[in-house]
Amino acid sequence: MQVENKPITKLIDALSARTRFGELLDEVDKEQVRVVVSRRGKAKVVILSIRDYLRNIVKQPELLTRIQLSAQEAGLDKISDEEIDAEIAAYRAEKG
Repeated sequence: MQVENKPITKLIDALSARTRFGELLDEVDKEQVRVVVSRRGKAKVVILSIRDYLRNIVKQPELLTRIQLSAQEAGLDKISDEEIDAEIAAYRAEKG
C-alpha cells in the first residue's frame, strides 16, 4: 500500500507571489506544496498542483485515478512534450 504525503501549505504575500511566480509553480508541482496568497494580511487565493486539484477538488472517477497512478509507476508521466510530439510524428509518418 502506497502512503501519500499530505501537501505542505505555505503563506506568501501577493507581491512576493508575483515576483516569484515561476519558482512557485515549480515548487507547487514538484514538492506537493500548496501556496496561500494573501493581500493586506487576508488570504485571497490558493495555488495548488493539477494533481492535487484533480485528486482533492474534482474527485475524479476511481478508474481514471488508477490509470494515472499506473502510468506514473511505469514512468510514463516523465515523457517530455518534445518526446510526445516525436512519437506522434513517427506514428503519422508510418501511417501516412
